[in-house]
Amino acid sequence: MESLTQEQIKERLIALKTEHQDLDFLIGSIISQPGIDQIRIQRLKKRKLALKDEIARLENMLLPDIIA
Repeated sequence: MESLTQEQIKERLIALKTEHQDLDFLIGSIISQPGIDQIRIQRLKKRKLALKDEIARLENMLLPDIIA
């Protein structure tokens, strides 16, 4: 991945966290409806997990390397 500035990383984090929250809401609303589409829920959960991983990776980029 290209070198991102701190500001670009923070902006991307905000976008990813928003999408993650939106997916959480969507999954909850789908589950509460009759006739649950399990395949769709699985796909949404996979996307949500991928977002979580990307969020963690970007957050780690914001932390300075500390040599103990």
